[in-house]
Amino acid sequence: MLLLLVFVWGCHIPKNAMRVENKKMPGGYFRSTNDTVTSPVKWREYFTDPDLVILIDTALKNNQEINIVLQEIEIQKNEILARKGEYLPSVSLKAAAGAEKTARYTRNGAVEDNLTIAEDKKFPEPLPDFVVGTYASWELDVWKKMRNSKKAATARYLASVEGRNFSITYIVGEIASAYYELMGLDNHLDIVKKNIELQKSILETIQMEKDNARLTQLAVNRFQAQLLNTQNLQYEINQQIVQVENRINFLAGRFPQPVKRNSANFYSLNLDSVKTGTPSQLLANRPDIRQAELELQAAKLDVKSARANFYPSLSLQAGTGLQSFKPTLLLNPKSILYNLAGDLVAPLLNRNAIKALYKNASATQIQAVYKYEQTLLNAYIDVMNNVAKINNLKLSFETKSKEADILTQSITISTNLFKSARADYAEVLLTQREALESKIELVEIKMKLLNAKVNVYRALGGGWH
Repeated sequence: MLLLLVFVWGCHIPKNAMRVENKKMPGGYFRSTNDTVTSPVKWREYFTDPDLVILIDTALKNNQEINIVLQEIEIQKNEILARKGEYLPSVSLKAAAGAEKTARYTRNGAVEDNLTIAEDKKFPEPLPDFVVGTYASWELDVWKKMRNSKKAATARYLASVEGRNFSITYIVGEIASAYYELMGLDNHLDIVKKNIELQKSILETIQMEKDNARLTQLAVNRFQAQLLNTQNLQYEINQQIVQVENRINFLAGRFPQPVKRNSANFYSLNLDSVKTGTPSQLLANRPDIRQAELELQAAKLDVKSARANFYPSLSLQAGTGLQSFKPTLLLNPKSILYNLAGDLVAPLLNRNAIKALYKNASATQIQAVYKYEQTLLNAYIDVMNNVAKINNLKLSFETKSKEADILTQSITISTNLFKSARADYAEVLLTQREALESKIELVEIKMKLLNAKVNVYRALGGGWH
């Protein structure tokens, strides 16, 4: 009979609309010959600056975003318990007391009036009722609907754990990036201050030349304007330093305070050769890919669970206990009651609700496939972009360093030529400006290099351990 019902209802179930994900990855990275096998690097090994390590440790303990994610994990863990309880038998204990007065001129009233509970002893009026017993119900999970629901909850719990790992990788990267930016701004400010002193010295020379009638007030004004412009730069940099420090403090979950760093080591910070590994390793290394994969598994299980709603459900109910109209009779064997029943229920008409549930689950599964494939593609491109960025920025840094050295030497040369009347003051002015710009650009390139290093750490999966 059950098989017949399954066959009849199975004919009315919508077709499975599940989509299979594409996990295929290229064998290597385009335009890259580096295929060294690598494993996730622990952040303590990747970022070795002691001041930065202290900041990251503080953030991993205090950051509100990570703590919020930890509570999401607890919620998902509790969801597993809730789903597990759905396919286990439920047992409840019942104790009740009451009284009932039946109208005399009714069928029950007339029957009670003519019945006795003992010889010459009629039913009490009103009729008390005392019950003590246990009751159990159990829906048999024949089609694994509830077990699949529990497995889906487990997959989402594991996905939330991977979400935590991804959050840790993000926070570590954000602090490292802001820390390097702060060091860069310190060096930027140092360059500006040194240029201010240099420009003041040259301005004195220009003023002397003007006093000796060798130059006009125009030359003095132009050098004064350049000095004021350079002095104005330091205020903007100071504001940027304040904002970056506060961003680091926010990520560390603490109120604003000075951020300890050794900015003198900025230029000497090493960029080790990047070991990208193979694209297929990203499947195991990147938390966001593992999270997307687990969410996809949960979506597949949801489809199976929703599909089971079309099949008949089988449930059992049972109860046993004691019932009488007098408390002293509860222990009498004749007061024992019990029942056992089974239900087989299947949807017949108006199945729009379960159809909608099934279609939504199918659409969510297809959506999860696209998100998974999108995450794979993004991870591959992320690695490629940042590895190429490091290689190109290294070359750019070397070139800009040579340019900055040449222009720095040119300041001394142009100044000496000016003093010997062999160069115009405009050449000195232009050389100073170009030297300052090249040094600032050199700092910015170094900042971009260090930021690319952080991005490679995140792109390869991040050592959240």
